[in-house]
Amino acid sequence: MKRIITLTVNNRPGVLNRITNLFSKRNYNIESITVGHTEIEGVSRITCAVNVENDSIIEQITKQLNKQIDVLKVTDISEQAMVARELALIKVLSTPNTRSEINAIIEPFRASIVDIGKDSLVIQITGESDKIEAFIELIKPYGIKELARTGTTAFPRGTQRTKDSTRNISIV
Repeated sequence: MKRIITLTVNNRPGVLNRITNLFSKRNYNIESITVGHTEIEGVSRITCAVNVENDSIIEQITKQLNKQIDVLKVTDISEQAMVARELALIKVLSTPNTRSEINAIIEPFRASIVDIGKDSLVIQITGESDKIEAFIELIKPYGIKELARTGTTAFPRGTQRTKDSTRNISIV
C-alpha cells in the first residue's frame, strides 16, 4: 500500500543522505521524494511516497526516522484528508497541424504550454499522480521527447491536527 510520510528536518548538509540511506539499508523503496524550504528559516520539509506491505513496517520506518539527529518531526499523513500535488514537464513532438489537437487535450486537464519550439511543445501539468498518468497516456500518441516529474508533495488539509510522531526538539 502506498504511504505518504512527511518529515520536518534541519536544513543541513547530509540530512537527506542519512534519511535515504535509512530506507536503503532496510530495503524499502522510495517511490518519490521531494524536498523544499518551509516557512521557518533553516528548516526543510521532505515528502516521501513509499510502498509497504503492512502498517507495522510504516511504524518501524517512522520510529527509525525519529532517531535521526536532524529530524524534527515525522508524520504519516496517508489516512488523513490531504492536499497532494505533483508537477510534470512534458516535451511533445508537435507540428502546426497537431497543435490544435494537443490544445484540445491540454484544456480539460488545466495544463499549460510553457514553451513552443519549431517541432515541439513543453507542457506543464500539476495535480494528483493519477491525473498526470492519465494525461501522459493521452499525449503519448503524439510522441513524448522528454518527461520530468517532481514526485508527490503533500500536507494535511485545513487546520486539522496531524497524528504524528514528534520529538521534543526546538526549531532554532
